[in-house]
Amino acid sequence: MLIRNAELGIAQPRIADLRIADGRIKAIAERLPAVPGELVIDAAGGALLPGLHDHHLHLYAAAAARDSLQCGPSLQRDADALQRALHARDAELAPGQWLRGVGYHESVAGDIDRDWLDRCGPPRPLRIQHRSGRLWLLNSAALAALGVRSDADDAPLERDAQGRFTGRLYDADDWLRSRYPRTRPSLQAISRRLAQYGVTGVTDTTPDNGPDMLDVFGDAIARGELLQDLLMMGDARLDAHAHAAGAVRCGAHKFHLHDADLPDFDELCAAIRRSHVAGRGAAFHCVTRTDLTFALGALAEAGVAPSDRIEHAGVTPPELLAWMRELGVAAVSQPGFIAERGDAYIADVAAEDRPWLYRLRAFVDAGVMLAGSTDAPFGDADPWQAMQAAVTRCTESGALLGADESLTPEQALQLFLQPADLSRRGARRVEVGAVADLCLLAQPWRALRSALHRVRPRLTLRRGVVIAG
Repeated sequence: MLIRNAELGIAQPRIADLRIADGRIKAIAERLPAVPGELVIDAAGGALLPGLHDHHLHLYAAAAARDSLQCGPSLQRDADALQRALHARDAELAPGQWLRGVGYHESVAGDIDRDWLDRCGPPRPLRIQHRSGRLWLLNSAALAALGVRSDADDAPLERDAQGRFTGRLYDADDWLRSRYPRTRPSLQAISRRLAQYGVTGVTDTTPDNGPDMLDVFGDAIARGELLQDLLMMGDARLDAHAHAAGAVRCGAHKFHLHDADLPDFDELCAAIRRSHVAGRGAAFHCVTRTDLTFALGALAEAGVAPSDRIEHAGVTPPELLAWMRELGVAAVSQPGFIAERGDAYIADVAAEDRPWLYRLRAFVDAGVMLAGSTDAPFGDADPWQAMQAAVTRCTESGALLGADESLTPEQALQLFLQPADLSRRGARRVEVGAVADLCLLAQPWRALRSALHRVRPRLTLRRGVVIAG
């Protein structure tokens, strides 16, 4: 393949031709002669970038969410709207089929429970996931379908003061899956959507991924269902597979911290050390300052590996930012949350924490490796929307949240150009010898940088093969 008249480089752009062969960039020059039979694409001055990498998402959850009712405040403004949406979806489903909702937040209808769902929703089995991903809300029909009896002692469901199940299920996806066997959804639609955004690689950060998921994802890649390169995080079971050959690379050991239920400190340090010995980094879900303090303390005690990272870094006050810099751990942020959830943060987050929410520029200025992600399906899967939010720091209502944390458009783009392995410092570039994971935009960068949320790549290549466009 020969791409002509492409704009290469952001800081000092130039127009050049680029040849791709055997999945790599073989030549770049001001003018390259076409080879007989070679596919020639005229970029017409459009910017040619490395393919984007989303550093934190959940592929199968994102695939399932595409077929679920969106229950968040962006679509359901209040309780009445949610009630209407639930009954409208009910009318579309076959008898006995479960109704699955996602993205719920209390700003829609308050702290709803089983009784609210029974009263306001349809009588079929119904479950709604909170947008945090930690909580499922189940109605009585769902509890019955799961075989939950009122006297069940082993059910991890929340109970009220009278011992009755409230329908709230926290951090118990494994239990839910054991009661509700399901067929994994196809990744085809979400993968092609990501390709249309220019995404050629992703990091799946689902904490309970085990060795079986290496085969599941590998099979999806082999049959062309998953188009992106994949780095897969997971639990301690992957330590033995850290260097396994295959289509899926084994990533960090994911620790999903919750400040109300933190693990034993010594056991956590031992788990970190074991994963380091196996050649894996440690990745910590940290959305509060308590989570982050605990994670950094464990890393300081256990020792730090180059690929250790903090997921979210939701609240990072100056003293913890300095500690991250000292330890040399990377941060993976979701700037899109400012646009999608910022108004709720302003209402719900303690005033002393608001200045440190989802910081960006502070990490860059401190020299902390910073990468970007969408956290799909818990955030919009469009990385260009996330980049726009990184630049504007603007909430849905138009409020500014942490304006001094904003990035330039070029810095926002770089969040998604960082290598999948964050221990390798420096954003990927379009250069001879590089793997031909590429994203061709319809216009020069200077024409697009002021409205990143409107960018739709013209062409996406993975290893020199067109996957979108």
